[in-house]
Amino acid sequence: MSTRPNPGPHLAGPANTPDSSGAPKVVGREAVLSSVRSDPQAGDGRYPIAWLTITAPRGAVPTATSTCQCGRSLFAAGHRKALALIEDHARHRDLCPLRTTEERNAS
Repeated sequence: MSTRPNPGPHLAGPANTPDSSGAPKVVGREAVLSSVRSDPQAGDGRYPIAWLTITAPRGAVPTATSTCQCGRSLFAAGHRKALALIEDHARHRDLCPLRTTEERNAS
């Protein structure tokens, strides 16, 4: 008995019916609506202005980066320095001139 060589990826043919009668069962195609909106920020007008990135691979030195659109760009390497930068980033949220101006304008 010989086997057919696999010619690579190909389109699937019609499926057999569950009762194995041999009659092909045609599977129809249906349209699926996408849940992705063109602009997910359009709802409430908020957008990110500050980012905190923490990298802590197993067995390596942890690092943290704090950036903000106000011009802040800080980097720390090591456990203590990364933890200190995380705390400083949290304090910056209350002190950032971009954020405090937006909150005052919203009031």
